[in-house]
Amino acid sequence: MTSTDTIHTAVFPVAGLGTRFLPATKASPKEMLPVVDKPLIQYAVEEAYEAGIRHMVFITGRSKRAIEDHFDTAYELEHELENAGKTDLLAVVRSVQPDDMAVSYVRQHRSLGLGHAVLCAEPLVGRVPFAVVLADDLMTGPRGEPGVLSQMVKAYGRTGRSLLAVQEVPADQVRRYGIVQGAPHTEQMLRLERVVEKPAPNEAPSRLAVAGRYILTPRIFDEIRIQPRGVGGEIQLTDAIARLIHHEPVYAFQYSGKRYDCGSKEGFLEATVEMALRHPQVGTHFKTYLSTLRL
Repeated sequence: MTSTDTIHTAVFPVAGLGTRFLPATKASPKEMLPVVDKPLIQYAVEEAYEAGIRHMVFITGRSKRAIEDHFDTAYELEHELENAGKTDLLAVVRSVQPDDMAVSYVRQHRSLGLGHAVLCAEPLVGRVPFAVVLADDLMTGPRGEPGVLSQMVKAYGRTGRSLLAVQEVPADQVRRYGIVQGAPHTEQMLRLERVVEKPAPNEAPSRLAVAGRYILTPRIFDEIRIQPRGVGGEIQLTDAIARLIHHEPVYAFQYSGKRYDCGSKEGFLEATVEMALRHPQVGTHFKTYLSTLRL
């Protein structure tokens, strides 16, 4: 099946408390933690924008106002930069929200899990396919090649069906992820037969873990609505996808690129170091500095 639809909307669930980064996240959203000179959420939005998506929907909660401010116009700041002749910095500030990008916000009033957060977006998404992007996962495509969401949008154009980004993880880490099992469809895709949320290593159907990128058909909203609470007493998106499999094909997409688990301190530090080394302004100096360290 080939779809003529394109993906216009991306949903960003950003209502979490970020407790693993306390005290840094006591008064600031974890999605606003900077990796070099951009917050995590901006990397995620830029990836979606690169994929041709122009409507960004944020599922927020209390104390997340900084995200709204970041993607708003900062008139005073722009005025000061313009008067000071700092045109390069002015361009950087204005690039955060391009003129052709629309931004919407919905409050998730109760912490009922990722599935519930996605369901909160239904009034803004409507009955069309959409992307879900978890900002905790900073994901990059191979150097000079399209990002992960761009790869998935292209694959969706061929299948017209829901896609989950997956990667292989060590056996001792499967309990941290949704784990999939499926039949080969193409070199990069499996047709899902089973998906299990955070299984014990001896119960995992494979070591292919769901990463933080999804393209979902609107049928997922129907499944979430009737989904009982699962692991952790939350409405799990993975459980709703497991139900969706019984109604329409769903594919696991083995992307090209790299994922940094910035929901953990170790992953956040890895992303910071590697993104700093790639940075056009500080990369050379930072590499020299690292070579002087006695490790």
